[in-house]
Amino acid sequence: MSGRVDGKVAFITGAARGQGRSHAVRLAQEGADIIAVDVCKPVSGTDLIPASTPDDLAETADLVKGLGRRIVTAEVDVRDYDALKAVVDSGVEELGRLDVVVANAGIGNGGATLDQTSEQDWQTMIDINLGGVWKAAKAGVPHLISNGGGSIILTSSVGGLKAYPNTGHYVAAKHGVVGLMRAFAVELGQHSIRVNSVHPTNVDTPMFMNEGTMKLFRPDLENPTKEDFAPVAQFMHVLPIGWVEPVDISNAVLFLASDESRYVTGVTLPVDGGSLLK
Repeated sequence: MSGRVDGKVAFITGAARGQGRSHAVRLAQEGADIIAVDVCKPVSGTDLIPASTPDDLAETADLVKGLGRRIVTAEVDVRDYDALKAVVDSGVEELGRLDVVVANAGIGNGGATLDQTSEQDWQTMIDINLGGVWKAAKAGVPHLISNGGGSIILTSSVGGLKAYPNTGHYVAAKHGVVGLMRAFAVELGQHSIRVNSVHPTNVDTPMFMNEGTMKLFRPDLENPTKEDFAPVAQFMHVLPIGWVEPVDISNAVLFLASDESRYVTGVTLPVDGGSLLK
């Protein structure tokens, strides 16, 4: 039995670990070859979150190869359009085509109110979480057009559909991703390219499950643990959970990448445990 994306090639940013790695593995499980990029080094202003490494990206590659699929990897900052384009172009030359773009790379930083957010934190957030999403999609579009169509999936957040305090620059960037998605969907529909966004709630990855985030949720504790964190995080949801797993987002990405969603475009797809109902 063939996979749900058998024979397709997917370009994924932020693929060294977390959701990006999960997306690469899940799509490979269903038959896709992968072009995977990640910055693989610290990004200024995100010191509280451990940085991805070259070893992380190599592990993603090993996991995909272990499934019998091909993968092209590169260490690239999504703020660098020329580097993104070069990787996509060379990846398509090696793998033969491009069908799917998953603009997943993103950061979390700050913790201040908007009026106290530094200009550096603001600019870094917008450049990566909004500008980098645009550049990743832009790099893939010519190949999707020449391929006769495809699917672009942009990672936003529940913070792209509602506001939260102390993360205003993140909320602004993720709301911007929805605007990008809708504009791309309108402009690219004539080429049979579908464009949608996914909106995760808390996900059990290093970007969320770290000391800084835990202290933001539990400022009453000096060294909060995952167990301390869980009941507070559960208040965000209708379902009795504090967070979801990366594969839960990957299953939504797989649906949007596959022909099962062939007429789905311009959609904001939450995977949020009912967070948007609260």
